[in-house]
Amino acid sequence: MSGMLVTLRGLRITYGEGPAALSDIDLDIAAGERLAVIGESGSGKSTLALALAGLLPDNARIVGDIAWDGGERPVPGRDIGFVFQDAGASLNPVLRVGEQVAEVAQRHLGMSWREAYAHSRDLLAQVQIPAPDTVLNTYAHQLSGGQRQRVAIAAAIAARPRLLIADEPTSALDTIVQAEIVALLDRLVQEAGMTLVFISHDIALVSGFADRIAVLHAARLVEAGPAAEVLRSPKDAYTARLISSHIGLDTPRLIGTPS
Repeated sequence: MSGMLVTLRGLRITYGEGPAALSDIDLDIAAGERLAVIGESGSGKSTLALALAGLLPDNARIVGDIAWDGGERPVPGRDIGFVFQDAGASLNPVLRVGEQVAEVAQRHLGMSWREAYAHSRDLLAQVQIPAPDTVLNTYAHQLSGGQRQRVAIAAAIAARPRLLIADEPTSALDTIVQAEIVALLDRLVQEAGMTLVFISHDIALVSGFADRIAVLHAARLVEAGPAAEVLRSPKDAYTARLISSHIGLDTPRLIGTPS
């Protein structure tokens, strides 16, 4: 890791006249790191992801600072890839898989359509889609949930982004496919030198790969630090409850440092 990719200071986000979805968030995200953001439903995890990606809705009011390395705000799709929770909803049902992935590459990398389509085939192979040449010409509804999520990942990395945000990307999948998707994301970001922000409610799921863990509770950041330290010696009572309820304080998964 070399330097900070993005720094959040005093970040507060509200929607309309409602209560704060995020309140006074101070967080550093280093270039090349794998950061897991953990918390219960409604804690502000997805709001944080959308704020980083520049995808907040129009009624969001932002106070505070999001400072990027180099000073220039990144472009969603080009500099930031986003994997949504529901791949079935995020993929276009009327476009073939190859067209959707190629469209990202053509728009952001300046490729010809032929080059972008070939690039999309390579990406499907990279995310370990069986028979990528066949899948190129299929529609999202013809694929399994795990395959759709792999296609969504291929589209998210098509423009070779610096930051990949995965917002609960495994919650709709069975346990075996969850592990496969997590391993795939981990491999892809390490090979490409990308930064990963992985949003989840399941601290057990991220304990084996995250470099750092940030814990959100009731719209506030209650704890952040190296994964091994947070897992071994949580400083906040809420973090301790998460660990004990999901993986147990004495589980062997906490022994050693995440790879």
